[in-house]
Amino acid sequence: HVQLVESGGGSVQAGGSLRLSCEMSGYNHGYCLGWFRQAPGKEREGVAIMSTWGPITYADSAKGRFTISKDNDKNTLYLQMNNLKPEDTAMYYCAADLNFCLITGARRFSIWGQGTQVTVS
Repeated sequence: HVQLVESGGGSVQAGGSLRLSCEMSGYNHGYCLGWFRQAPGKEREGVAIMSTWGPITYADSAKGRFTISKDNDKNTLYLQMNNLKPEDTAMYYCAADLNFCLITGARRFSIWGQGTQVTVS
């Protein structure tokens, strides 16, 4: 039974950086892992995904600014976010799924954390 707990959100000025963390319990390396975000009034969208069976994929809005990574020893997923913009303001979630791994398929990821808020002003 996989559980995900995000942390690291906060309020930053435009141009600043944040690193989000997602502690994973019950995880094994067969899962697709991803970061998603949801702004008020908008649908949840993919930011970055990674798995052992495919390439790392970034949303166009994240390319060149965000980096997804994983520390296997700590069972922790990270999202390093640089050059943040006000439009990056959202609740950020990490997610996992054993059978699905597309950045456009937020609805099909089966396991979610509680989210961490990122506000850029």
